[in-house]
Amino acid sequence: MFRRLVLQAYDKGCAITRLKLINGGGRAEVDAAHIRPVDASGSDILSNGIALSGTAHWMFDRGLIGLSDDLGILISRHANDPDSIQGLLNKTGKAIVPSGISERPHPQFLKWHRENCFKH
Repeated sequence: MFRRLVLQAYDKGCAITRLKLINGGGRAEVDAAHIRPVDASGSDILSNGIALSGTAHWMFDRGLIGLSDDLGILISRHANDPDSIQGLLNKTGKAIVPSGISERPHPQFLKWHRENCFKH
């Protein structure tokens, strides 16, 4: 249910890279990622989710990228190759999110991620 809601809200595209790949079986090759993981008291609600490609999801979970409250994409100064990460990002420098406010990442979850995952 969580995956379906997130992918539908993000039109099956990655919020960070803009990548939108659909495999031969019609399944989107993008993950429904939790901003605050369920095992860290996060919930399966849409505002705690974001659609990310596999690479962006890996970097997000490891704190190499994060999001500011205004959805600007942050790159950790601990990243080994920030130029390569920058090359993967969509050209706006901001996450591409649903138009509905209630569907977007909630600032409280983004703050939790910055304070607990993102490597400043």
